[in-house]
Amino acid sequence: MPVGYFGASTGSAAALLAAVSHPDRVSAVVSRGGRPDLAWDELPSVQAPTLLIVGGDDEPVLSWNRNALEQLRCPKELTVVPGATYLFEEPGALEQVAEHARDWFKRHVSVGTKMAAGATSG
Repeated sequence: MPVGYFGASTGSAAALLAAVSHPDRVSAVVSRGGRPDLAWDELPSVQAPTLLIVGGDDEPVLSWNRNALEQLRCPKELTVVPGATYLFEEPGALEQVAEHARDWFKRHVSVGTKMAAGATSG
């Protein structure tokens, strides 16, 4: 069964490293207010489509995520939640994160995707 990883803060680096370790199993990664820069050397090896979600008022995290986006070679996207800070405590900010993550996983994680890719004809 395919897997989608969601990581927040330093956990996003862990999610990206785990995706590199299991490229045949991980279908998508979502990072919320994350530190993908902590996985800098492995970012070009990430194969799973990766969504980076950052608060618009969360410097320097926004800068680190922009730099990380350039290092990723997989399908990727950076979504900025306007007015949000590090913990997305502003009204409606976490709801926006949840919607973006849900949509990303719906688009990239499906039961047939990775199974079909690994299937052989006989």
